[in-house]
Formats: sequence, C-alpha cells, structure tokens
Amino acid sequence: MATNYDVKDLGLAEQGRKRIDWAETEMPVLRLLRERFIREQPLRGLRIAACLHVTAETANLMRTLAAGGADVVLAASNPLSTQDDVAASLVHHEEMPVYAIKGEDNETYYRHLMAALDFNPHITMDDGADLVSGVLKQRADLIPAMLGSTEETTTGVIRLKAMAADGVLKFPVIAVNDSDTKHLFDNRYGTGQSTIDGIIRATNVLLAGKTFVVGGYGYCSRGIAERARGMGALVIVTEIDPVRALEAAMDGFRVMPMVDAVRQADFVVTATGDKAVIDGEDFAAMKDGCIVANSGHFNVEIDIPALEALTVDRRQPRAFVDQYILRDGRRINLLGEGRLINLASAEGHPSAVMDMSFANQALASEYLLTHKGQLSHGVHALPRAVDREIAALKLRAMGITIDVLTTEQEKYLSSWEEGT
Repeated sequence: MATNYDVKDLGLAEQGRKRIDWAETEMPVLRLLRERFIREQPLRGLRIAACLHVTAETANLMRTLAAGGADVVLAASNPLSTQDDVAASLVHHEEMPVYAIKGEDNETYYRHLMAALDFNPHITMDDGADLVSGVLKQRADLIPAMLGSTEETTTGVIRLKAMAADGVLKFPVIAVNDSDTKHLFDNRYGTGQSTIDGIIRATNVLLAGKTFVVGGYGYCSRGIAERARGMGALVIVTEIDPVRALEAAMDGFRVMPMVDAVRQADFVVTATGDKAVIDGEDFAAMKDGCIVANSGHFNVEIDIPALEALTVDRRQPRAFVDQYILRDGRRINLLGEGRLINLASAEGHPSAVMDMSFANQALASEYLLTHKGQLSHGVHALPRAVDREIAALKLRAMGITIDVLTTEQEKYLSSWEEGT
C-alpha cells in the first residue's frame, strides 16, 4: 500500500477495485496498450503527476502507465469528481499515491495539487491545466527536468494556448483533446450521455416535452443537444460563433441569444469553456423552477455570485440540487454547485469512450519521451498516425472491418494527372 496519500476511506478499496475491473471490460484499446507496455516498458524511470477526474476509467489509465514502468501520482482535477472507492483502491491495491476526496474544499484541492508536484514529475498530465499553472506560478524549479505535459480537455487547451501566446509556457504540451479519437467521441458521445445522466440522477425530472437550452455548440454541447432531443426535449442552442450557430440551425435546433432562450427554458446547461455564459440578466429573465447545470470544466460558466445577489433564501430539496429563492418568489434550481454535473451527481463518461481518450494520454506520454528535446515550447497535437492506430484498435475490438485501398486507388489519390 502507498504511504503518501489523502483519500476518504481505505475501507472502500474492495468496492473500488470491482468498479475499476468493471470499467476495464469496456476499455479494450487500453488493455492492448497495457500488454505492449508490460513487454516493452517504454515509460521506465518516468515520474508522472496526473491531475484528472479520479474515476474507474482514470484508474485503468493509471494502471497502464504503471505497467509501462512509470511512477505515478494522482490528484483530483475537480472537487466533486472523485469516486472515493476508486481512490482507495488505487492506494491499497496499486500502491499508488492518490490525493483526492469527493467534496474537498478549495484549500484541500490546491494542497493536493502541490502534493502531486512535490513528486518532481518529468511529465504532468492535466484535465484543465491546473498542474501546468501550478508549475509556472509556484514550482518553476521543476521545469528544467520536465519533458512536458499532456492535456485532456477543451478548457485546458484554451488556457494552455493563452499561456503559449503570452510566452510563459516553458515546455511542450500535447493537446490530447485535439485528437480526433478524443474530441469526436469523448466530447460528443461521452459528454452528451453523461450530462443527461447527471441531470436525471440529480432531479428525476422528465425531459420529454420540456424546453432544454444548451449553451454553445462545440462538440460537448452538440452531444448534449443531440441526447436531450433524443429524450424528447425541445432543444434551443445559444452561440457566439456564427458558423457554429448556423450548424446548429441546420441540424434542426432553434438558435437564439441566451437571454431570450432562458425565458422559455425548463433546463439550461452550459459547456463552453468560458465564464458567465449564464449571468445576472439571464437569471432575472428565467421562469420559475428552471433547472440550471454546467458540464464545462470549471464552475465559472454559471455566474453564481450574480444568482446569489438576487436571492433571499436557499434550500436543498435533493442531493446536488440547490434551490435559490429570488426576491420575486421565483425558484432557480442549480445542480452540483455549478460544477461538472456529469461527475458531480453521476459517474462521468462511459468507459467505452474514455478507452480512446486515455489511450491517447498513454501514447502522448510515450511520445513526449521518444521526442525528448525535439518539440518546441508550446501546444502540439499527436500525429495523425496515432489517431488512426487507436481507431483501428477500437474497430478491431468492436469486431468491425473496413475496406483497404488497392494499389491503383492509392496511386490515383496521390496523382494529379488522371481526370475526366
């Protein structure tokens, strides 16, 4: 058992191991990578500090990195996203230092991040760029020994690109989120299903026939919109990008400004990566009983201070539901404290999509090592060949075969001379 850790209860370890093993059955690509990692030991000697949602799927990534020879420490990337039994199992069964407790306060959260950085990592693995931010702001002494970092989510990539633009990013970062086998599947299908799951678990309110507003139309938001429509909701999309707004309209969704949409909304969900997507003006326009949730990484998408300024009373009718009573008597129901509702009240993305996302993370760590000294400071994507490898492995695991180009077809596609 690991000696350095901070988890809720080691007595939950057996329950956690069952959850981890169950998730593994839906993660065949990661299993195949683990088999290679065990043989080849490509990460031997590497110290990896990970700041990720501590879920059963993440545990299988940690097992894979350790199987490849890495020494790994794990901290939570969100105060409400930890599965305490999984954290306990990693400490007890995998002898891995873990710093994560569901419901931890901000002080504990940042103390846990610093504990992970005290591991003196060669690679940091982020979901939201908090470890990278911690290195740059507080632990610059770690930079000379670092090979780089990997980033899991859209919000983190946005922050990292801002760091690079300001010239403060002092090592290469692999934007795992930008890989097709990550954002096309994890963001769209994973966020779509898990967000609806979280909302239903928190409220048990029927979606069919309700008006459901989705903030944004990136891959996460469109996944939510598609799944809400599939549950029978009438979906409205809000956007600031004219191209994405046009996509949403042509996909059959109504599109309008947030302040107009909330007047009709029974549900409002954000997933944009920006702050104050729902602000005081929107709360002032909402109808009584509106349910508000966020599926973006940080809890800034909903302007909670603005909501509190309009509030005269607050109740908690259900777990993960805070009901704000406004001065005029209207009730606004905020889910999961404005944090990621798919992890606050549910279990996060299904294992089958995290299989590809975490295969990207494992291969990104290997890529940073094999390209040591060759990558510039800044944000990089994994090569297209890695995407294709992961997709091919996933198809094979699903029992799906596809066509292969003939030599003549390959020649035609690479030539300009043939035509009509």
